[in-house]
Parts: sequence; structure tokens; C-alpha cells
Amino acid sequence: MVLLRRVIGDALRARRQGQHRTLREVSSAANVSLGYLSEIERGQKEPSSELLAAICDALGARLSELLREVSDTVALAEQMPGVLVPVADEPVESTSVAPPAVRKATNRGVRQVSSDGSVAVQVRQDSPLKATLRSTRVRSADRDVVCAA
Repeated sequence: MVLLRRVIGDALRARRQGQHRTLREVSSAANVSLGYLSEIERGQKEPSSELLAAICDALGARLSELLREVSDTVALAEQMPGVLVPVADEPVESTSVAPPAVRKATNRGVRQVSSDGSVAVQVRQDSPLKATLRSTRVRSADRDVVCAA
């Protein structure tokens, strides 16, 4: 299971860092405390819809764009079989996610799935109940969006 608050936080952080802005700048513009914005970006707090809209406005982003990005990341995680099951030390078989390329890094519990060259998803199994999902999507404007959950 992917925590929605972590995916939202990572998407917000990626946008802020992509603009080379500090937490202080965005928190002031969104009228939210710096500490609370930091907790949201780290996935420790789940923002209300009003606060999320204010943060998006401060970042110059549409709320719908952010939610679409979060939705795409969650959809990718749902397509990956066994995201939360322990990763065995055997080679990983290919799955049916578009034209897949699935591989496992040696003894580190890392799987990488890429589809059609525009999306790459990496899953690291931290423990039997915790997995870290990192997806990278190249947009038409040649910029990367990185989200982790």
C-alpha cells in the first residue's frame, strides 16, 4: 500500500525544488508555517484540501495537475505486483506493464520497472511492511518529475 500523504508530499517537494525555492518562500506565500509545510513534504502530515490548494497556488501549479501526478504515481504502484511482499534473492520475472524491463539489484531488495521509456518506477523493500516507491516521468517539456512513496 502506498501512503497518499507521502506521494502528495513528494510531488510538492519536487515542484518546489524544481523551482529552486526554499521552504520558507513557499510557506510564506501559502500562509502556512514552515514546520508544517516540511511535515507535509515528508509525508508526516496530510494537508486539507484548502491547504493543498493554497500550497499549489504558492507554487504556481494547478491543484488538478498535482492530483493527476499523484494519481499517476499511485496507479503505477497498483500495477506493480508484490510491492509489499518480501523480495526473494532469485531473479525477478518480467511482468506485463506496457513494454516492461524488470530487474532486481543484487541483495538490496530493489526492483526497477520501466514502461515505454517515459516512466521508470523503482521499488525498494525496506521491511516486510514498508516499501519505498520512486517514479520518474519525463514530460514533453523535458523535465523530470520525481515522486516517492
